[in-house]
Amino acid sequence: MQLLFIFHTIDGTFTLAASTSNPQPWSQRFEGALHPAIATFNASISFDIALIEYDITGSQAHAQMLAQTGIISETEAEQITTGLEQIRQDYRQGNFQPGVDAEDVHFAVERRLTELIGDTGKKLHTARSRNDQVGTDIRLYLRDQIQQIQGLLHQWQTTLVELASKHVETMIPGYTHLQRAQPLSLAHHLLAYFEMAQRDQQRLSEICDRVNVSPLGLGALAGTPFPIDRQFTADQLGFGGLYANSLDGVSDRDFAIEFLCAASLIMVHLSRLAEEVIFWASEEFKFITLKDSCATGSSIMPQKKNPDVPELVRGKTGRVFGHLQGLLVLMKGLPLAYNKDLQEDKEAIFDGVNTVKACLEAMNILMSEGLEFRTARLNTAVTEDFSNATDVADYLAAKGVPFREAYNIVGQVVKVCLADGKLLKDLTLVEWQELHPQFSDDIWDAIAPQQVVAARNSIGGTGFDQVRKALARATSILSSDNA
Repeated sequence: MQLLFIFHTIDGTFTLAASTSNPQPWSQRFEGALHPAIATFNASISFDIALIEYDITGSQAHAQMLAQTGIISETEAEQITTGLEQIRQDYRQGNFQPGVDAEDVHFAVERRLTELIGDTGKKLHTARSRNDQVGTDIRLYLRDQIQQIQGLLHQWQTTLVELASKHVETMIPGYTHLQRAQPLSLAHHLLAYFEMAQRDQQRLSEICDRVNVSPLGLGALAGTPFPIDRQFTADQLGFGGLYANSLDGVSDRDFAIEFLCAASLIMVHLSRLAEEVIFWASEEFKFITLKDSCATGSSIMPQKKNPDVPELVRGKTGRVFGHLQGLLVLMKGLPLAYNKDLQEDKEAIFDGVNTVKACLEAMNILMSEGLEFRTARLNTAVTEDFSNATDVADYLAAKGVPFREAYNIVGQVVKVCLADGKLLKDLTLVEWQELHPQFSDDIWDAIAPQQVVAARNSIGGTGFDQVRKALARATSILSSDNA
């Protein structure tokens, strides 16, 4: 008897799949067939098929180890590895597409291998469990994906540096509490995101070290009586170490949680800049112009140009947060060792990876070719407020007035200006000196935006000289990463 069931896949599509009473990847202890609906509910093939090439690679290493230790013959190992490679090619060409009756990618591969090479294929699972097998697969996958994400982060950092190098002396209002605070070099503002991305790089490198530990050979939870060589498979697969405890190794998902935490922080950083881009593109700010390649229009308001890219990045950030929270909740009550709940880790990891990669790519395109800074507007904007007030206080402090006294004096100056509808630059020397005798005709140079920015030349500051040093440092980091 064959029934058709619809099941949901990771990409949001629905697929018809046949559920049959074919033999399952467990023992003959069971006499009856699994209920078709439960078979579909139980299956992970719709999403863990993403691990197929990692599963094949891990299985090839396992087969070679079995031969190296004498558990199977060299001929059998060669048959197995050749058969597995055939499955890899068939999958790539679209000729191997297992359905829900395979349950998961591991059984799908093993079953197909047996079809190709006969009973020798049944020897592949010697001294191995699906528990240590899936743990190996997911680590191989995540190690690969982390390297890809780091490559995208490198591109992102390169874009930020290239953009910053064009705008060292372009000024932009700096904000605290979303209120005008002090003027900045636009390059300095952009390089803040370079520094965030550099921390993201460091976190991913640290996490990769913990991802890169082999659980292969730990069995279901207690190891194996076969004389296996776990170091051999670890070396073959490029792992940097071995799990020391079988219970921990088959049930550990700390590395996945750490990855999703790092992914969440990458999204936080992208989302913060996305938020600023949305502000900058508005009529109220007019700091940037969005190009048609990275903006859309309204279906009823023909005048609008919408910042869809940064809005989507901002929205997708919550999606990655949700995966992190979901995996934390998944793990919090699991007793040792493996539990079926752990099947639910994959969709969170896969979607977290895909979302971060897509957002990095989109933001990279947006910032490198999808917008233009309106430099004249930016340089004018820093002359339209009281963001140079602190510099007036610094001016008096440099002339011997205690800073707190100077601070209060400037508060009075701003108060007078607001009452008269003036900015600090509009005051006459007489008006300045009425407020304090230490003011002289050099006050206007001291509070000019260009000087205000240039004067902040402490290490890490927005002074133009410091920004050029920061650009040189960032360029050196990127060159070192490429080495």
